[in-house]
Amino acid sequence: MSSEPKPWGGRFTQATDAFVEDFTASINFDKRLAYKDIEGSIAHATMLCKIGVITEHELSLIVDGLKTIEGEITNGQFEWTVKLEDVHMNIEARLTDRIGEVGKKLHTGRSRNDQVATDIRLYLRDELDTIAELILKLQNVLVDLAEREAETIMPGFTHLQVAQPITFGHHMMAWYEMLARDFQRIQDCRKRTNILPLGAAALAGTTFPLNRHYSAELLHFDAPAANSLDAVSDRDFAIEFTSCASLIMMHLSRFSEELILWTSAQFGFIDLPDAFCTGSSIMPQKKNPDVPELVRGKSGRVFGHLVGLLTLMKGQPLAYNKDNQEDKEPLFDTVDTVKNCLWAFSDMIPNLQPNHVAMRTSALKGYATATDLADYLVRKGIPFRDAHEVVGRAVRLGIDSNRDLEEIALEEFQSISAVISQDVYEVLTLEGSVKARNHFGGTAPDQVRFAIKNARDHLAFLRLKI
Repeated sequence: MSSEPKPWGGRFTQATDAFVEDFTASINFDKRLAYKDIEGSIAHATMLCKIGVITEHELSLIVDGLKTIEGEITNGQFEWTVKLEDVHMNIEARLTDRIGEVGKKLHTGRSRNDQVATDIRLYLRDELDTIAELILKLQNVLVDLAEREAETIMPGFTHLQVAQPITFGHHMMAWYEMLARDFQRIQDCRKRTNILPLGAAALAGTTFPLNRHYSAELLHFDAPAANSLDAVSDRDFAIEFTSCASLIMMHLSRFSEELILWTSAQFGFIDLPDAFCTGSSIMPQKKNPDVPELVRGKSGRVFGHLVGLLTLMKGQPLAYNKDNQEDKEPLFDTVDTVKNCLWAFSDMIPNLQPNHVAMRTSALKGYATATDLADYLVRKGIPFRDAHEVVGRAVRLGIDSNRDLEEIALEEFQSISAVISQDVYEVLTLEGSVKARNHFGGTAPDQVRFAIKNARDHLAFLRLKI
C-alpha cells in the first residue's frame, strides 16, 4: 500500500492501493500540459489577488515560484511522481515545497475539474494555430508546384479510368482547395475551443466572488463558459478538433494514394525524392513511397481517435467523470500525427518531379478527347444525346483499329456523321481540349494561373490575420 499523503486524503482512512495509484494516475502523459497548467495558475492567482482573496505579496511569491518550477521543467530538473497522480498536483506540491503555506492558497476557488479543462483548451488552442500554419505552408507549396506545371497535360480520371485531359497544375490546385476547407474548419474549431472553463470549480461554481471575465482576459479567451456544469464536462471541442483532423488526414490519405499510384511503373507520372522513400531488403531495384504510405496508414489512427472520443463521452452524465482522463492520449496523438503528416508533405512536394512524357502519353490513351468531339457535334447543331452516340461509334472505330481519335481520317469521321469537317482536329488535340475549358474553375492554363493568383492573394491575406 502507498503511504504518500494525498491533497484530497482527509476523509480517507486507508492509503491508496499501489496498483490503483498507478492505474488511476495520468502524470505519464498529462505532464505535457505543464506549461499551460502554470500559465493558467498564474492567471488564476492574479485574479484572486484582484478580488482580495490573496495579497500582492502572496501573488508575487506564487508567480515567482511557478516561474521557477517552469524553469525546472525546461531544464529537466523537475521530479515527476506518480504518487501525486497528475500534472496539477505535482506542480502544486512543488510550489508548496518552495514557498510554504502560501502555495496552498493557489487552489482557492478552483478544482482540478475546471483546471484540467482550462489546460486542455490552452494547449489545443496553440496547437490549432500551429496546424493552421502548417496547412498554409503546404498550400503555398502546392501553389508553387501548380504554377510551374500550369500547362503540363495529364489524364484526368473518373473510376480510375482515363476521362478527360487536364493540367497537372489544375490537379494540384484541387488539393489546395481541400486544404483551404481544412484551414477554415481549424479556424472555426478554434472559436469554440477559446472559451474559458476556469472558475466553474468542481461543477457548481464557488462561493468566492471570482472575476471570471478578468481571468478570460488574462488568458486571451473570448469569454468564460456560461454554465459551470457544462464547463467542466464539455469535451466537444476536442471531438470537433479530432473530426477536423480526420478530414485533414482523409485528404492527405487520398493525396497519398495518388502519389503511390503515380510513382508506380504502371503510371510513372512522378518521381519522389529519395529522401522520402526507402528500398527493399531483398529487391535492389525497389524504391518504395514509404512516406505517402505511412500517411495513408496514419489516417486510420486519427479516425480511431475520433470514434474513441465520441464513445468516451456518449454515456457520461453531468458533470465531470474520471472517464475524461482518457481524452488526453488520443487528443495528443491526433495533434502529433496531423502535424507530422502536414510537415512531411510540405517538405516532400516541392521536390516532386513530374514525368511530362509519361503523363502526356497516358492522356493520349483512353480516348480522353471524346467529350470534346461530342461538344463539337453539339455546336454543329446535333442534340447532345445523338452526339454521344456518334462519338461512341467513333471510339469503337478507334478501338477496333487501335487508333486515337485524332488519328482517324476525315472521311471515316464523315461516314459516321456528315457534319464533321476538317476543323474537328482542332478539338481533338490534348492542348485544344484543355484550353477549351477556359472558364472559372476550369483546367485551361489561363484559368489555372487565375486560380493561382487568387490563391496567392488569399494566402497573403490570411498570413496578415494569424
